[in-house]
This record gives sequence, C-alpha cells and structure tokens, in this order.
Amino acid sequence: MSVPFLVVIPARFASSRLPGKPLQLIAGKPMIEHVWRQATSSSASRVLVATDDARIVQACEAFGAEVLLTRPDHESGTDRLAEVADQLALPDDAIVVNVQGDEPMIPPAVIDQVAQNLASNPQAAIATLAEPLREAESLFNPNVVKVLSDKAGLALAFSRAPLPWARDQFAADRDCLPEGVPYRRHIGIYAYRARLLRQFVAWGSCWLEETERLEQLRALWHGERIHVADAVSPLPAGVDTPEDLERVRRLLGH
Repeated sequence: MSVPFLVVIPARFASSRLPGKPLQLIAGKPMIEHVWRQATSSSASRVLVATDDARIVQACEAFGAEVLLTRPDHESGTDRLAEVADQLALPDDAIVVNVQGDEPMIPPAVIDQVAQNLASNPQAAIATLAEPLREAESLFNPNVVKVLSDKAGLALAFSRAPLPWARDQFAADRDCLPEGVPYRRHIGIYAYRARLLRQFVAWGSCWLEETERLEQLRALWHGERIHVADAVSPLPAGVDTPEDLERVRRLLGH
C-alpha cells in the first residue's frame, strides 16, 4: 500500500551558468512548470515549489502551483527543504521528496519509487536512486558520483573517485570495467524523513562532505542510513547549461 508523501521542488533564480534557469521557456512554458507537471503526475499527496525569488512565485501562481517563498541565503536545496518542513510544521515521520527544479523530464515513476522505498525501509532516514555504470570512462569521471551499498540496499559510501577500486584489474588495465563488479552511478533524487531534514541543517557541514563536495555524506558521517535502489526508469539529464537547455527544447518541441 502506498504511503502519502510530499514533493518539494527547490527553485533558485540565480545560476552561474544559466541565470533565471527556472523561468527559461521550453515549449512555451517556464521550465519550473514542466517539472511541476511531472511531479503532479506522481502519487504525491501534495506538490509545491520552494523559491527565493518573487518572479518565480508569480510564474508558479500563474500556472496554478502551490509555492512558498523561502529565505535567499540557503546554501543548498536540502536547506530550503528544511525551511519548508518548518513552515508547514511537518511531523517528523513525514516523507518529503526533493525533485530538482531543473529536471523537466523526470519520470513520475521514479518519484513514487524513491518515496515508497523510504517508507518500506524504516531503518533509513533518506532514500535515493542509482543506475548501473557500464563504461570505464564514466567510472573515472569525477563528475559522475559513484555509490556502493550493502546487501540490504543501504549505502556504504558515495564518492567522485572510482568505487570500489579494483586493485588487480586497474593495475594492469583501466580501459575496461572488471567483470562481476556492480559499479553504480548515483542519481540525485532524494526522499527524506522530515526529522532528518531538521537534523541535517542543525549539524552543519562536515569535512568529508566538504572534501568530496557531496552533501549526502553529512548524513553518513552522523550515522544515518541511506537506502539506494536502481531506478525503475532512466532519468534524462537535467538542465545545467545553455547547451542542456537547447537539447531539452529540441526534445520537448522548443
């Protein structure tokens, strides 16, 4: 039986590579509207946008989205989610799914999946997704985050470095992946228990998170468990650059 959950879409106006990104038009609609419509096609009981900018508030209200104006000084989308949890006075056991505001093609099925995975794993405070990694080039690419989990599906580590390190194979050849090693790429969609969001902000960053520039390591550092499963549907790449925007415009009809 499905468990109720809330989707929050953090949407920040400033972007060094693509200013005003949430309001960039795709097929005649702002990007944030495409994200919101994908999220509302999931099983979420409530979907809202959390932003730091009145222009995004106005745009969201125009297409009928629920939107909250949050503080402008948040360092990450997770911090913004924590403020939303407090603004809405969510109970500690509420499940909140963070859908990035630059994912206009995110499949609703993966939103449902990550929420239900968290609900089904009470030992975890966070759930996230991954996919098989099949190319050595990606394994050695620091922009591709690798994840290693145990037999129960709980994360052991996240890293930008190759993980795990195949000592004997890579000593001889780094052009091919070793057979029988289930390398996986982390996919950045998360479901949180509201309790964890509040703790996450209170903890502050740790050296491990700052070294790898991966904020999920803060939760592992403090002993929280993160459930990881392979996504039920491929996740198209999001929009980070003008080139990404043009690619998505071509796919969705400009």
